[in-house]
Amino acid sequence: MDSLFFPQPLLAALEEVLEQNQTALWWYTALVRFVFPILALLILLRAFRGLLRLRRTPECWGQLALPGGGSIPICHWENILGRAPLADIRLDFPTVSRQHAVLVREESGAWKVTDLGSKGGTLVNGAAVEGSAPLQMGDTLSVGGIELLFLPLSQEEEKKLLSRRRSEGPVSMWPSLLLLTLFQILAAVQLLIGNLEERGLYPLVMLALTAVMWLYVLIMRGLGSRGFELETIAFFLSTLSLAVTLSSAPASVVKQLVALVLGLIFLVVLGIWLRDTARIQKLRWLMAGLAIGLLLATVVLGQTKYGASNWIILGPFSFQPSEIAKIFYIFAGAAGLERLFRRRNLWLFMVMTGACLLCLAKMSDFGTASIFFATFLVIAYLRSGDFATLSLICGGAVFAGVLILQFKPYIFRRFASWGHAWEAASSTGYQQTRAMSAAASGGLVGMGPGEGWLKNIAAADTDLVFGVLCEEWGLIIALLAVLSILVLALFATWACRMGRCAFPTIAACAAGSLFVVQTMLNVFGAMDLLPLTGVTFPFVSNGGSAMIASWGLLAFLKAADTRERASFAIEGGLRKGKGGART
Repeated sequence: MDSLFFPQPLLAALEEVLEQNQTALWWYTALVRFVFPILALLILLRAFRGLLRLRRTPECWGQLALPGGGSIPICHWENILGRAPLADIRLDFPTVSRQHAVLVREESGAWKVTDLGSKGGTLVNGAAVEGSAPLQMGDTLSVGGIELLFLPLSQEEEKKLLSRRRSEGPVSMWPSLLLLTLFQILAAVQLLIGNLEERGLYPLVMLALTAVMWLYVLIMRGLGSRGFELETIAFFLSTLSLAVTLSSAPASVVKQLVALVLGLIFLVVLGIWLRDTARIQKLRWLMAGLAIGLLLATVVLGQTKYGASNWIILGPFSFQPSEIAKIFYIFAGAAGLERLFRRRNLWLFMVMTGACLLCLAKMSDFGTASIFFATFLVIAYLRSGDFATLSLICGGAVFAGVLILQFKPYIFRRFASWGHAWEAASSTGYQQTRAMSAAASGGLVGMGPGEGWLKNIAAADTDLVFGVLCEEWGLIIALLAVLSILVLALFATWACRMGRCAFPTIAACAAGSLFVVQTMLNVFGAMDLLPLTGVTFPFVSNGGSAMIASWGLLAFLKAADTRERASFAIEGGLRKGKGGART
């Protein structure tokens, strides 16, 4: 233990106090195990309710009056006009193409229409639309010969819409944050008294997390933000991460806390950056270059750890560029609606994906490659809606995977032990069998933070972290951690239905899907339901790169939140004209 960081007289005095109160400490550990699940339920249920309640009144930004009477509401800032069943504004006429045109509201409040190469053409007041054309109130919009009268909201009507939305804001998270503070204090005490000789005063770093959490909330509250459900879930999972790190690798907990702070800064910076849709589109190709560049740098400079060459080691520091590349990949893959249906953009996105997957295959990092591919499928489907083409791509990916197994023997060995871990309990199934045994021994409430034995197995705080959660924290909290990730993904789906613009919707759905796939690979891999791929549990596994990436990806979910003052993207509501997401 570093005597400069932890003065020896203080440690000696604390050891003496603990030695004299062994009975009281035993009772504390025995009782606090039952308190943790109750606190976790109270913390998360309020956040879940705030994210999943669907009482928000749908927004209507204007109407398109039909020639024979009646009208069609304009419910988003970006709308597909066409004959397709999933078009935002469906015009079921034979002269109208399936995806005919896009109607877009800009941040300034101005509207424009973009033709998508339709056969019947698009006209504004009788003039053909070449590329894009502005729309004003009362203009006649002709779509495949069908004339529509454009009637957007007036400024007075937009003010009324803002007034109505103010009553539908986020749930107050003060009770959950206070309970999470209590949760963190109790965990710090338990970890401090559990093994002072090994951990020293490192558990007090948990209290630094409490300070960081409250500093973030108070600063953002002062800047006008009111929605903290997403951050509360992330802080809860990060609390479990520090606890697992303190149990398995106490000396790494300071590094993990620093990574959390960097991730929090990344969340704020990226969230603010996502407020400007024009800036987003300008940076898409830069982000694509950064994603590929990081992976290429890893191919050249990467060193092998745990079978994959996905680590760059610089002196005492090591990091995984592929974790940060996930953020850049999603940023580059999402796009504004008027760009989605241009074949050139979609093909370039597929080329970028292929380059990323080739780099990951070269590194033998097939866990991360699976995550990238699943994210690609989500983005590609949201961009094109072409299920048949994606099915063909999946078939090709399966064929490529079979070929790769022939040239990567260690990957094949992992697949060979999949589902048969107990038959190879001393070799390829060693980690999985220990994780399953530890998980079963934890019961519903666990043995107590720091009191398990799985922490002594290699990669316990990363690949096998679900087993550590089950053993030390109990099945209830372990399942709540998984449920938290699922709720984040469900919230992204809700944002897709209630949103305004294409980019934040696609980015949020991609980030939510990435979280779910990554969690599934981690949890099911440790339990031998899937091959053990070595991917991390978002927010929970020990690892600085993974922690930074998890908080960065949360910015996409935050940007898709269209509730009043819930997101970086609409802090000032309609008055500032900032948008959220669309369907």
